[in-house]
Amino acid sequence: MTANNAVVHLVDDDESVRHSIAFLLATAGFAVRVHESGSALLASIDTLQPGCVISDVRMPGIDGLELQRRLKAEGAHLPVVVMTGHADVQLAVQAMKDGAIDFIEKPFDDEAMLAAVRTALKEGKAGEGRQAEAEAIAARLASLSGRERQVLDGLIAGHPNKTIAYDLEISARTVEVHRANVMKKMAASSLSDLVRMVLRVDGANGR
Repeated sequence: MTANNAVVHLVDDDESVRHSIAFLLATAGFAVRVHESGSALLASIDTLQPGCVISDVRMPGIDGLELQRRLKAEGAHLPVVVMTGHADVQLAVQAMKDGAIDFIEKPFDDEAMLAAVRTALKEGKAGEGRQAEAEAIAARLASLSGRERQVLDGLIAGHPNKTIAYDLEISARTVEVHRANVMKKMAASSLSDLVRMVLRVDGANGR
């Protein structure tokens, strides 16, 4: 198995297609979990192993585009590769705009499928690292007191200590103390480092 036990979640309403692709991926050493519909995958979202999703774009009920949107809304950090027919290029473009890693036109070459899966799993692993980092930063943010968070917000907005002190009706010295506490709790080496941390969390939360 590859990519540190990552799983390829295969979604297609056509049983023969599911079987064919699952066989190809398994033969290449990938762990595969098949789902007959987008609804079936979403029903097991709480127990989905890390990896990626390979989904047909046209399916009854929840199609590939809607599945991708719902996965994102649920906070499932699984890179998506969509499979399209020759006439579905516009759908593929829309899927890419919505965040899909790649699309593959049917009938596809085996190597093209395997290459897309490898790319998706690599991106998924990188995404896991980014998400773990964002969660660690979020935990540090949660450790800040209410006043420290207010000072942080002022710093992120680019305000000098005196302005923050005026806005919060506290002394500049008190702001300096809170600022030092914020830097220590956040493990930030500089103000720019602190700003990057907050932006990273906001980006992970889709803001």
